[in-house]
Amino acid sequence: MEQFIDVWIFGLGIATLTYAPPLIFAALGGLFSERSGIVNIALEGMMTAGAFFAIYVSVQTGSWVIGLVGAMLAGMALAALHAVATVTFQADQIVSGTAIILIAAGLVNFLNLTLFGAEGSPAELSTPPKPGGVSLLVPLALALVALTAFVVFKTPFGLRLRSVGEHPRAADTVGINVYRMRYIAVIISGALAGLGGAFISFNVSSYTENMVAGNGFIALAALIVGKWKPVPVLFACLLFGFSQGLASRLPFGSPELLNSIPYIITLVALAGFVGKSVAPAAVGKPYVKH
Repeated sequence: MEQFIDVWIFGLGIATLTYAPPLIFAALGGLFSERSGIVNIALEGMMTAGAFFAIYVSVQTGSWVIGLVGAMLAGMALAALHAVATVTFQADQIVSGTAIILIAAGLVNFLNLTLFGAEGSPAELSTPPKPGGVSLLVPLALALVALTAFVVFKTPFGLRLRSVGEHPRAADTVGINVYRMRYIAVIISGALAGLGGAFISFNVSSYTENMVAGNGFIALAALIVGKWKPVPVLFACLLFGFSQGLASRLPFGSPELLNSIPYIITLVALAGFVGKSVAPAAVGKPYVKH
């Protein structure tokens, strides 16, 4: 009984709090972007950049805090590129996001080999403390859920953000700069996605190729299941994090089958919720000022 509690209650809880936070960070980033009207499937690429630069900057400076800043800046740089393409040049948002994912993967793998070599990042580096086995970044993720809910639904900034995602023409008419709001929202999404990537690489104290492993897409699924609202998004991320933790502990089945469980649960959740979730009215639609 004691072993059952350790493995399936305490252990699974710790696993959930290991797998869910990067989804929370990225999904909150997607929330800001899509509430402004910009689809951001590039979260995967921004997380990849964040994962690498968190490790690289931490190695160079000896500080995981500065590593987090580096991860956020990397995500913001890619987000700015996405904003230029989709807001200024009205490019297709899905195509732009896909291009950024490919750019991030290629650039980061090149930098990883160039800067760290075939042996990879050093074994010893500064990472966030884990009191009780839980990263110090977990309470940060939970605090950001509350902060996002407050900012989006209780502040003038949040009202402007939601207005440009629902009725950009009307927002423009009353003097809100739609382009500026969308730029700010997309860049915020990049910073948060970078934090998500940093959590993944800091958790294992290294960067390896393809380590983000679709978490950006799962975060987007959590955003849809959570109906673009911070607290429901949190619960969706916890569900998907729980599924990843469960898959890592099941004592039967092939590794390939077990690794596919989180993605299967994601698809099932999307199939059940996508028709019931109403996205911001102007999401995915370029705005052209007259």
